[in-house]
Amino acid sequence: MKKYEYVSFNLTGKGLIKPKFEDHRAVIDEYAAKGYRYVGWFPLRSGNITEDKVDLIFEKDE
Repeated sequence: MKKYEYVSFNLTGKGLIKPKFEDHRAVIDEYAAKGYRYVGWFPLRSGNITEDKVDLIFEKDE
């Protein structure tokens, strides 16, 4: 059975400027140290053109 953890992130940049994560690598490293594997992301809220809030998704075997 898999266990999942979700970490919400706000993205920077608006309009035609490409959004970017802030400190996402540190979070991915932190969860890897806890035995989790990064599996993807899911948009939580959309702005005019791009998502401005997402969940990073991590999994590990229980």
